[in-house]
Amino acid sequence: MAPPQKTTKKLNAASSRKGQVASLPLLVEIGTEEIPTTLLPQALQDLALLSEALFSDCRLNYKQIRTIGTSRRLALMVDGVQSKQLSLSQQITGPPKSAAFDASGSPTKAAQGFAKSQGVSVEELTLKETPKGLYLTAEKYQRGESAKKVLTSSLPVYLAKLIFSKAMRWNNSQTKFARPIRWIAVILGHQVLKIEFAGLISGGVTWGHRYFRIKGKKGAQNVSLSNAANYIATMKKLGVLVDPDERRAEITSQIGKLAKLGKGEIDPLYRQELIDEAVWGVEHPHAILGTFQKEFLTLPKPVLISSMKEHQGFLSLVGNDGGLLPKFIAITNTPWGNTKLITKGNERVLSARLKDAQYFFLEDQKQPLHERVQALEGIIFHHKLGTMRQKVERVQELAGWMALRLGQNNISDLCHRAGLLSKADLTTGMVGEFPSLQGVMGEEYARHDGEPQEVCLAIGEHYLPRFPDDSLPTSSPGLLVACADRCDSIASFFSVGMVPTGSEDPLGLRRAAYGLVRIVSETALRLNLVEMFEQMIQILTKQGVGQGHPQTVSEIMGFIMDRLRFYGRTTMGLRDDVMEAVIRVRPHGTADVGDLLSRMRAVQSMVGLDDFETLMVGFKRAHRIVEKERWNQTGVNPERFQHESESRLFQVFEKAQQEVSHGVATGDYAGVLKSLLTFKSAIDEFFATVLVNDPESAIRENRLSLLTAIDRLFLNIADFSCIQSASTDVG
Repeated sequence: MAPPQKTTKKLNAASSRKGQVASLPLLVEIGTEEIPTTLLPQALQDLALLSEALFSDCRLNYKQIRTIGTSRRLALMVDGVQSKQLSLSQQITGPPKSAAFDASGSPTKAAQGFAKSQGVSVEELTLKETPKGLYLTAEKYQRGESAKKVLTSSLPVYLAKLIFSKAMRWNNSQTKFARPIRWIAVILGHQVLKIEFAGLISGGVTWGHRYFRIKGKKGAQNVSLSNAANYIATMKKLGVLVDPDERRAEITSQIGKLAKLGKGEIDPLYRQELIDEAVWGVEHPHAILGTFQKEFLTLPKPVLISSMKEHQGFLSLVGNDGGLLPKFIAITNTPWGNTKLITKGNERVLSARLKDAQYFFLEDQKQPLHERVQALEGIIFHHKLGTMRQKVERVQELAGWMALRLGQNNISDLCHRAGLLSKADLTTGMVGEFPSLQGVMGEEYARHDGEPQEVCLAIGEHYLPRFPDDSLPTSSPGLLVACADRCDSIASFFSVGMVPTGSEDPLGLRRAAYGLVRIVSETALRLNLVEMFEQMIQILTKQGVGQGHPQTVSEIMGFIMDRLRFYGRTTMGLRDDVMEAVIRVRPHGTADVGDLLSRMRAVQSMVGLDDFETLMVGFKRAHRIVEKERWNQTGVNPERFQHESESRLFQVFEKAQQEVSHGVATGDYAGVLKSLLTFKSAIDEFFATVLVNDPESAIRENRLSLLTAIDRLFLNIADFSCIQSASTDVG
């Protein structure tokens, strides 16, 4: 057989199609039991991403993908789905000509094997010119199938990829989903598609709101969907506002009117959180305005808000003075019921809750907070780390030590007291009922017991920040106890080898470290974190907790620096290379987060300036020479200078050395960098006129010492060799 003829035919993304292919709307609805509100937003986002992958992989064009839903249904709506997938023409490259044919031009086993693997005969293969030479190719053509056929076979595969943080199995299919699936509807245009997923066969029937009834019909209402494009309108007729944006707008409008009717405003503290919960918790929102007895207003405001929020999801109302009104707004899922009856029912439930809270509040106050500390021995902090009583003893000792270390001797006793009482409210009935009130109730009960105001405030503030954007403690004792509490948690778990790995952090150590970084960087605290964690390890060792390995503090500092990088990147827009440059020169026994961030900001302000870019070329050259020669001497003898450029560079160094020393001592890093910029022309002239590796060893060593001294001067603020720049790629 003669070799196939050489061809230059190009690959076409799709074959030409005759006529216009129709575009159709697609609807996929997965009906479930009530899915938790916290899972729904992510589920709809993931469904959209999976759908994009589905249409891309299946070569189906479309105009727009949209996902909507409620707690009882996830819906995928796709506009403009082409009724037929794109045909595919591919050119597969095989072995080179030299391996495909022998000397006589007959196909080798390599050519025959390639043809067989592609499902074609050897005669159908062609040769193609490539940058590497002639290669054997096989041209394959795959005709596009109908969208109906493609979707019927592919949809179940992609739906199975929908993953939930909490999922369950409920039937023999062993499918995992957030909640059991009760029906599936798949409509392409006007046509019902039958797919099998989670043990169910899809149809064209959907179910309406649980409490919606069509006149003359009994039981739950269902309807056959006649057209995918009419889905939202059809669901409205069945009492379901399936579009979350529409539900949100409706809820916002309703609560605004009711707040005005109640002569108040929605309390802003949890407003958005509760609206979000309502949006995903109901299928047809109906807000009601209720009241509770004024006698309950004697309870602390956080108690009232928590009673309404955590158990019922009620919105609180406040007056012009910011004080709570004896009123609430509830978002119900029953717009067709007896509103007065529903309101009275919610009022009765809330009244019972508030009576419980009132009972706990009065009973808790019968025992002073300091007497509750002993009961912390019955609460395990962690089975490897002892009791909560041991934890508060560590926190109080470290907080008091920090105050003395910072020269704030006047608050040392306050920190010690606040640390001791910081967790005592965990033994109260109120916190047992409302865990979110930890610290809040401790502050309230401490004030009732007559503790100093600074101690009360520190107890309440030491949990701050609870989340990334939360407020910080405002009092000095509060700041120190908050730092001590986080330091204890981090050091304790690290000391027993329980270090966060991957993306999981069940112990909340990344959150604790991030909170610590925020506190010390956004306040006036100038803490040496290395020293602080070393002290914490000593306290743990004294208690007999942990292993106290010397490398523990080093591991902790690596963890803290990682959180510092995250903080700098997300809140300050700092570049990774800039942060790395500063962190690399951090002295081993020191970690002042505020100082590190100041250096980073100063360096980043210079990056990109023309003078700085030019300077980095010379600096990196000097740095690499010093590294290559492994030179560590800095003693320079001016009498050995052979060229004026050496003298000039040394003069610039001596002047900058004084300025850098003063700038680092005072934290004037902008001034330090300004001084370093004076090296630009001198270092350029040096490398242009002088050979560092001079044949005479004394001259060579003197020049290496000069470059080493300059290198170390720059390292006072950052390792500039880390800075990425197009103009600093010097060999």
